[in-house]
Amino acid sequence: MAKSEPRKLVCNNKKAYHDYFVEEKFEAGLSLHGTEVKSLRLGKCSIKESFIRIDNGEVYAYGMHISPYEMGNIFNKDPLRPKKLLLHKSEIMKLLGKITEKGYTLVPLEVYFKEGKAKLEFGLCKGKKLYDKREDMAKKDAKREIEREFKARNY
Repeated sequence: MAKSEPRKLVCNNKKAYHDYFVEEKFEAGLSLHGTEVKSLRLGKCSIKESFIRIDNGEVYAYGMHISPYEMGNIFNKDPLRPKKLLLHKSEIMKLLGKITEKGYTLVPLEVYFKEGKAKLEFGLCKGKKLYDKREDMAKKDAKREIEREFKARNY
């Protein structure tokens, strides 16, 4: 059994967990150019405003910003160009069937390196209503308050 290298997190999308219920998570490879990979290794990436769409049987991430590599000069690509995600055809068909249902969307959650390869974790998500967000915030505040009290009593 080979020892697996831990994944190196580049960026994550905390807002996605606030705005959506994440039903299922998927991992996909990213098709990138050389200078984009170098920029990712430096941690210069943002997926806050990005989304995923399926076009002609291929999956693309739109709005994913990878800053231009400083030493890349003419080889740098457009920072906001659509990035192709590498998935098996059966996974794409499964996702296509799920997102045709009402209310489902694909939202990027994390970008990381796994065994030297750039990966994107995305979720099959359903949008939250305002009252759902308030309920989650109330639960989080209650949990924080309980932990604070517990910590104060154990001192």
